[in-house]
Amino acid sequence: MAHPAKTALKRKRRRAYFRGRAAEFVAALSLRFKGYHIVAQDFRRPVGEIDIIVRRGRLLAAVEVKARARYRDAAEAVGPKQKRRIARALEAFVVENPRYHGFDLRFDVLLVTSLVRWPRHIEGAFH
Repeated sequence: MAHPAKTALKRKRRRAYFRGRAAEFVAALSLRFKGYHIVAQDFRRPVGEIDIIVRRGRLLAAVEVKARARYRDAAEAVGPKQKRRIARALEAFVVENPRYHGFDLRFDVLLVTSLVRWPRHIEGAFH
């Protein structure tokens, strides 16, 4: 039989995973309503990963989705190391998809505090 602490940790991780997936769904929906075209989701490479990549006109944006109980906590959840990994992942995406060469690149953060409240979209959150 599994150790109770390990079972509780697995349950907590599973809840966090599904909460994050639900937040990404809400984020993608809100971005579509704002006129963005979803180009990719869960883009992962050894150099980094991006939750959502969107396009609008000649703009290509990497969107990091953060789900927390409060907007302030979500906004503070993207650290310098993660920013570098997102930037490298967007570079890799453009290299793999030459049709996006020459597009303006931007890094956004979308803050989700509840699945029933509209997310807060911070455009150009970092460089």
